[in-house]
Amino acid sequence: MYNERDHTFVVCAFKESPYLGECVQSLVSQNIPTNILIATSTPNQHIEGIARKFAVPLFINQESLGIASDWNFAYGIAETPLVTIAHQDDVYQEEYTKSLLEGINSASNPLIFFSDYGELRNNLRITENGILKVKRALLKPLGSPVRQNSVFWRRKILSLGCAICCPSVTMVKDALPMPLFNEGLKTNLDWDAWERVSRLSGAFVYSPSVLVYHRIHEESTTTALIQDSSRAKEDLLMLNRFWPRPIAAIIGILYAQGQKSNSL
Repeated sequence: MYNERDHTFVVCAFKESPYLGECVQSLVSQNIPTNILIATSTPNQHIEGIARKFAVPLFINQESLGIASDWNFAYGIAETPLVTIAHQDDVYQEEYTKSLLEGINSASNPLIFFSDYGELRNNLRITENGILKVKRALLKPLGSPVRQNSVFWRRKILSLGCAICCPSVTMVKDALPMPLFNEGLKTNLDWDAWERVSRLSGAFVYSPSVLVYHRIHEESTTTALIQDSSRAKEDLLMLNRFWPRPIAAIIGILYAQGQKSNSL
């Protein structure tokens, strides 16, 4: 059985996000406190100040080669068997760790835990919109423990896009390959990782509760990658793993329309 000593949040901090403090505050305020670290490849006074304010250890990645490098570094510095890579702009509901531990401990062979999520737009918390409804519909089959352990159902869900909210994911390190994130990708690092993990024996433990709020804003990496078309290229790369190329291309066009809601 896992407990609070077995889990670590690692916050990936980049440059001078005005939302970093709010993210760390949400982790400090968990009903069941666990370990918290901050990792960065862009050390500066702002990040150092947040680390001092919350008495959180700060680790510097000296050899960053991009987002995947930063995520792999963050994943690697956690010494606990359960790791959540927290995104600096997002916030976590105070019951996240409680739900995480309950979910993970309910499965005999968990691979990852993840939850439903909402969005933060202009500081407003949104739990209902078109893209959220679609993702919830895709993930609904994983409400069944049997389907959480089914390679077929996991791959069927992932074949239509990445409905799994990346910052909501907690990874069981001993059950997963290393390195987890593909450094050849810019934007679909998470979809690629879950696709590879979906082939393994074990459970994708899903909570339908909204436990994370993902911030949508103009300076986010996701928004920038959508605008320079990197997202569309990598979406097609992923869809080709599941579908013949002509079908993948059609799904990619439809998927791109949905991705427009991830930018302001």
